[in-house]
Amino acid sequence: MEPACLDPIVSGNVPQALVSTQYLEPLFHQDEDGEIGPWLAESWEWSEDRLALDITVRDDVTFTDGQQLNAETIRENVEYIKDPATLSSTAILAVEKVESVEVVDEFTARLHLSSPDNALLEHFAQVWVPIQSQKALARGMEENCLSPVGTGPFTVESWSKQRQIVLVRNEDYHTPAPTAGHSGPAYLDRIVWRFLPDHANRFSALQAGEVDVIDVIQPQDAIAADADPALDTLIGSRPGHVVNLTFNTTQEPFGDRRVREAFTRAVDVDAALKSIFLGTVERSNAVLSSITKYDLQQPEVFATDVARANALLDEAGWTERDAEGYRTKDGRRLSATVLQTESVLVPVAVLEQFQASAKEVGFELLISQEEQSTFNERRYAWDYDLAPMYYTKNSPAVLNLTHHTDNIPSVIEGGYHANNHGLEGPEAERIDQFLDTGSTTADEQERRESYTAAQDAIHAQYLNLPIFDQQTRLGIRADVEGVRLASPLGMPIFHDTWLDRP
Repeated sequence: MEPACLDPIVSGNVPQALVSTQYLEPLFHQDEDGEIGPWLAESWEWSEDRLALDITVRDDVTFTDGQQLNAETIRENVEYIKDPATLSSTAILAVEKVESVEVVDEFTARLHLSSPDNALLEHFAQVWVPIQSQKALARGMEENCLSPVGTGPFTVESWSKQRQIVLVRNEDYHTPAPTAGHSGPAYLDRIVWRFLPDHANRFSALQAGEVDVIDVIQPQDAIAADADPALDTLIGSRPGHVVNLTFNTTQEPFGDRRVREAFTRAVDVDAALKSIFLGTVERSNAVLSSITKYDLQQPEVFATDVARANALLDEAGWTERDAEGYRTKDGRRLSATVLQTESVLVPVAVLEQFQASAKEVGFELLISQEEQSTFNERRYAWDYDLAPMYYTKNSPAVLNLTHHTDNIPSVIEGGYHANNHGLEGPEAERIDQFLDTGSTTADEQERRESYTAAQDAIHAQYLNLPIFDQQTRLGIRADVEGVRLASPLGMPIFHDTWLDRP
């Protein structure tokens, strides 16, 4: 999928992250165990009350436009993120507790917070909160969208919309992540990042050698690639909120917790995944992905149980049946509409299997296939009963975005909201309390306990039907060496990549 902007601060989604990882870098590095280390930042120090964070950046880093990295860079980047004109969604939520940035000296910035935020360093390790040249940011959002300026191993040479992005090697590169295979400039001279939306055409191009790497390789193609000596695959989970169906609790029928659980118990997720994904993905039983800190897998909560589904719907008053066998109450059919769009990774075929399972208990599931633009419009307007969702983030604090009542309102007027279930009332307030403690405590054990309790409460309310971990799914020519999925978000990086061919 082609990004609408090459600057991941504007909006903030996976297509942007995939390409911008090649030319933008963050302040911090987070390893596979979740530990934070320096990257563009050299050191950091919290105040005793954890309401101020001093970040000292390296003094030997220059952006590709000649601008030196310094404390002013951090100040300008945070101000750019928080400016409503930037239209940020992911990054603005990541720095929402940062009230101001003070320049302490040439290379040290002090971030002043409204309340403690123990995920802030994790936020600054994401490509959605990268560090960009303040000289480039001053050009304005439109120009920055076309050619962001960072410190990464490649730079943006050109963008031919709906065709390709051309990235060229940064000859002065010397700031690789601690896990990089080498320290100097990239081995590749350039990368041509093409847009081939059709899955079959994309895989055919890989087989024919017209392209070297493809993204979102389909299950049947992954199996074929693994059996072909000329091809390889590279598949890995991403952290954050799993691929799921989110219930809109602000309207019927899913304002009733019993109906949410009944739908969850009616569908057979395992059978759908086995049938459609051919055993290449594992079922998730938690709202956090399996590689996210403190994930709480609860298969007993989400297991298919048709008898329980029927009993719950009877208890909720959906006891009559119409001529087609669907349940009714007060003359209304038990019906729900699920939105579907290609980019959110829940295929129509999976939803059709859910549709068949739901019908067996008298639940009508309608599938509304949408273009990305109309999917977003309907989601922003709460015009859905169920919607496929995920949120890539390297922290259990993703739940503060996707499940806290603070994020039910739109970040942008009439637009994006990170909380898509909309639950309010005592149970939502209880979840908020766990999330608030989890995000502010300085004690790691209390953080773990709080996020575990939050998940237990979220699962008990059946706000989401977890399906599978988000994944990066690459198909690769076998003579392409050194492609790796970079921590913490599992995005591919090509700094160490070379072509082993004549």
